[in-house]
Amino acid sequence: MKAFVFPGQGAQFPGMGKDLYDNNPKAKELFTQADDILGFSISKVMFEGSADELKQTKVTQPAIFLHSVATALISDDFNPDMVAGHSLGEFSALVANGTLSFEDGLRLVSKRALAMQKACEVQESTMAAVLALPDQTVEEICEAIDEVVVAANYNCPGQLVISGSMKGVEIACEKLKEAGAKRALILPVGGAFHSPLMEPAREELAAAIEGTIFSDPKCPVYQNVDAKGHTNLTDIKTNLVAQLTAPVRWTQSVQSMIIDGANTFIECGPGKVLQGLVKKIDGGVETAGL
Repeated sequence: MKAFVFPGQGAQFPGMGKDLYDNNPKAKELFTQADDILGFSISKVMFEGSADELKQTKVTQPAIFLHSVATALISDDFNPDMVAGHSLGEFSALVANGTLSFEDGLRLVSKRALAMQKACEVQESTMAAVLALPDQTVEEICEAIDEVVVAANYNCPGQLVISGSMKGVEIACEKLKEAGAKRALILPVGGAFHSPLMEPAREELAAAIEGTIFSDPKCPVYQNVDAKGHTNLTDIKTNLVAQLTAPVRWTQSVQSMIIDGANTFIECGPGKVLQGLVKKIDGGVETAGL
């Protein structure tokens, strides 16, 4: 069975999507449509912008979404038995499996990005990558700190990202190194994604999701919040809202898909990050890019 997976923030690179735009009329149409919907030329930033310009949350999220969805929708080989996305990638997955229209998906991603950006400006916050410690050890250390700091991304065994206030993450990094972490490295991100500090953004996104039409999906989407496959629209919406303040359970999502029969994982979008993570979660499955 084939699982198609969609990357999140961090997969962007200058020049992304130019080949799709130049070589496929359907992709070109999607890029033009995206420029109209967003009210600025996202395609120009993607094709000609610097790495710093692409790093702005309001640009990054729509850019990765657009690249990922275009890759899937123009391909004759896109025939998923199940889909999943890492954080932002969950929106791409929901367009690809027919739950959301391209237009509505892009509008939600743009609103999500702006709401997250706003939440980041309320309090100085950050994230850090932690290598070579058991998940439980990381969770226990974070829980014992009297600041906002939580496990945010379960990327693969031995690779976890924590998120929280600047002070909380700094204290956690010291304690994690003392506990034997090979690395506890603060990441160059805009703020504490997938932590309680995203609550204002969660409320804003909830209102936008409530006002959006969702359709029955062609196949299950395995969602970050509970790592389970969903086709029920009420559950999908609830999980999509909860995702902003809850951890991304990527390891558990991939494991669930494998238990449910996935033996090939195909990444749609820029980069190969998810292919690498899937291989670290289970070396026995096949991975490829679309």
